Amino acid sequence: MDSSVAPEMEMIGNPHTQTNNFSTHRRSSRGGWNAAIFIIFVEVAERFAFYGVSGNLISYLTKELHQPTVAAAKNVNTWVGVSTLFPLLGAFIADSYLGRFRTILISSLIFLLGTVLLTLSVSVFPPHWREALFFVALYILSVGEGGHMPCVQTFAADQFDEDSPEQRKEKSSFFNWWYVAIVIAATTATLLIIYLQDNIGWTVGFGVLAGVLGVALAIFLLGMKKYRKEGPPGSPFTTVAQVFVAAARKWRVNETRSGWDVYYGDQSSGSLPHGQPNARILGRTNQFRFLDKAMIIDNNNDASSKTRNPWRLCSLNQVEEVKLVLRLIPIWFSCLMFNVVQAQLHTYFIKQGSTMIRSIGPHFQLPSASLQALTGIVILITVPIYERIFVPIARKFTGHPSGITVLQRIGVGLFLSIINMVVAALVEAKRVSIAKENNLMDNPKAVVPMVIWWLLPQYIICGLSDAFTIVGLQELFYAQMPEAMRSIGAAAYLSALGVGSFLCNAIILIVQAISSRGGEKWLGDNLNRAHLDYFYWVLAGMSAFSLCVYVWNARHFVYKKIEGDKVSKGQVLQQGFNGYVDVEF
Repeated sequence: MDSSVAPEMEMIGNPHTQTNNFSTHRRSSRGGWNAAIFIIFVEVAERFAFYGVSGNLISYLTKELHQPTVAAAKNVNTWVGVSTLFPLLGAFIADSYLGRFRTILISSLIFLLGTVLLTLSVSVFPPHWREALFFVALYILSVGEGGHMPCVQTFAADQFDEDSPEQRKEKSSFFNWWYVAIVIAATTATLLIIYLQDNIGWTVGFGVLAGVLGVALAIFLLGMKKYRKEGPPGSPFTTVAQVFVAAARKWRVNETRSGWDVYYGDQSSGSLPHGQPNARILGRTNQFRFLDKAMIIDNNNDASSKTRNPWRLCSLNQVEEVKLVLRLIPIWFSCLMFNVVQAQLHTYFIKQGSTMIRSIGPHFQLPSASLQALTGIVILITVPIYERIFVPIARKFTGHPSGITVLQRIGVGLFLSIINMVVAALVEAKRVSIAKENNLMDNPKAVVPMVIWWLLPQYIICGLSDAFTIVGLQELFYAQMPEAMRSIGAAAYLSALGVGSFLCNAIILIVQAISSRGGEKWLGDNLNRAHLDYFYWVLAGMSAFSLCVYVWNARHFVYKKIEGDKVSKGQVLQQGFNGYVDVEF
């Protein structure tokens, strides 16, 4: 090769010679569980507040603001959707400008402001202003959610050193216990806050949320000196764009031809993420081979240049990072229907329960929204059993450190979401038949003589599917994203929830349009005359198709490969659900 190649481009050859430069990690007294516990407090408070608002929101919209059921359901889905799409913007700001710590702090203050305004909107302001101010406060919460959600879990996980075998093992369990903490917050909110809202008043219910957020924010600040912090790594989108542009500019280059030199880059040249001193060298993979052109040193242009043009020549690490992102996109799409099913938990499940017998004893009536707490209780039981019993037993058969792969875990949850819709459809058909037997079809406000406990199976299955799929998605999008893009990874996982909510709105509109042609809409205000069970069957069918797509995508998924990592026996059993090697599924 031409001797005029600049020093920064002389790092071609075997990447193993560079690995040791990045495997040495400075030991620090910061980080670990001692730091993560303070971050968990602010996350628990934020989840407590979010579920305290979302858990009973459809009741406030229909009872206090007198919105029709379909309009209220769409408003809830829209707000949840926006709240889970804003994290994409929050993650970009955190990674490009502010860093995760400062983004969490600012977004927590915004979220607290929104909660205070929400409390004032239902109490202090005159009635004709309340609806507008209520929705303004809701979307201020969405802005706060946008900065908080993509950063807080990633910031907490960053407290564990991946180069320490002990802390790496702790991080594996961290995602399970992190989710348990969130579920405890959500369950407490659906029991306590919804009871306060229904029996004492909305002002007290929302006021408690503001108080809890204020205390948690103070606790978060107390842990400042314990946190392991890293600066913003820079815009992740620039790296992605550079790889595509460089590959496009070399479209005539045959990447399969032998003899090409590959640019591996080095830290001083900026080919490793800024602000990520412990980034590790990624192994070369065979997927998306067209992108490999970006790292090939073209003797006619790249080798004769004294400085590297990042829009023409990218490092192997940059190219493989873009491949990591591309591999997650099909998984993201195939999980959307799962979130459509979960959206029913905050909307039609609650309206179903409101028509049934909810009395417990002579003086207490269970709020229909409080049954959501059962989902949380199921998760609290399931996750420890999964961690302490299932994983060790499964490990003996599969040899995999986690018992089953993360993609298999997600797939189990997707299958359970189909069962959830089948059970919900059968229970709703039973409820309507009882209403018909008692001549209540045209009396939507009458209580159907059917106890609310009939809804328990669908809430239980909902919790089981959550415990498998949600935890699995959190771990997948953290572990498989490039280290400099982990905030974006968290936002991407959350955005699936948001897009799922919008998709649910679209399905509702389509179902209403098609069913109205037959003279009777499936989703009317009168649930006795509506055909909510038909709607659930539609969701079950769409979820089954989505599961088939997911299985196909999972069979072709390839996990992140780190140079120097050893692959255990359990990791090569199945290419499709772990992807470490090219072995037939």
